[in-house]
Amino acid sequence: MNQIWMWLGFNLFVLALLALDLGVLHRKEHAVGIREALLLSLGYFILALLFGAGVYHFLGANAGYEFFTGYLIEKSLSIDNIFVFVLIFSFFAVPAQYQHRVLFWGILGALVMRAVLILVGAAIIQAFHWVIYVFGAFLVFTGIKMLITINAKPDLQNNRLVLLLRRHFRVTDDLVGKRFFVRRDGLLYMTPLMLVLILVEVTDLVFAVDSIPAIFAITTDPFIVYTSNVFAILGLRALYFALVGIIHRFHYLKYGLSLVLMVVGAKMLLNAFFGAKVIPTEVALLITALLIGGSMLVSVIKTRRVPKDGASSKALHGWVPGSPGGESAGSEPPGLPDREKKGHGFAKADGRS
Repeated sequence: MNQIWMWLGFNLFVLALLALDLGVLHRKEHAVGIREALLLSLGYFILALLFGAGVYHFLGANAGYEFFTGYLIEKSLSIDNIFVFVLIFSFFAVPAQYQHRVLFWGILGALVMRAVLILVGAAIIQAFHWVIYVFGAFLVFTGIKMLITINAKPDLQNNRLVLLLRRHFRVTDDLVGKRFFVRRDGLLYMTPLMLVLILVEVTDLVFAVDSIPAIFAITTDPFIVYTSNVFAILGLRALYFALVGIIHRFHYLKYGLSLVLMVVGAKMLLNAFFGAKVIPTEVALLITALLIGGSMLVSVIKTRRVPKDGASSKALHGWVPGSPGGESAGSEPPGLPDREKKGHGFAKADGRS
């Protein structure tokens, strides 16, 4: 019975936060400034800390360590989402005042998708213990894959998902304000803003498949997995607007993230094989903090001479779902080239009429 009240109370709390965000703080469309984004990020971070302290006090020290480790891993991995969001928004030339709207609905969908994936994953692990080995191996593979694709240039011009949508649906040539759909001559059209939202949703779904097993490497308690995920995702919008101008300086963080995935994957495999906590949660938390903190420090030092006039999407690299991989950009983060020509790269809407 207590479990039911915990789940119900937490989800009501999340709904209240979302209502406050959309209905009060961002009722009017506006470009989110750095100060506002930093304050929101701090607010979500403090809420996560308070919730973690509550978990530690009411559910025990081990549950508390599991929550904080899961939150740190998810929060760190969510920065990888930001790289992709910057690439997508830059390519489609989405104005700053509409980006929050896309991220709000994108993250609302992400919360639902992750809840389903977590509940399904927990049920599968409980029913089939051998799945833990699959998850562990998958995490190691994902970490290696991330290392390989760190410097790849995504070809958004030929993104398969966008081409598929344009082939089967009517899509306007240009953005129509903040609208996702528009009716013209009695026919319903998607706008490029809807294409952006779909790309954001698919990106989070793919990244969730990568990151959720990382939390199951720490704990198989669905409540801890879910709450740590939700707090990381809730703060993602604010974190995006806080970091968007300097995200290019976190290039080396991707190396740290890939190592974190490989470490937690190895932890999952070892603990499952020996049937005991060969690598305790506290050790996993310390290793994760050192890898993330170290890679961020290296990033700041190595990119200190990068110009401060903002980053073009060409200065960012990585993998975007549906986009063919391009040439490697080399081991060093690129400088800041001239800004791309505005526009979403499609001269005509190829949708059916």
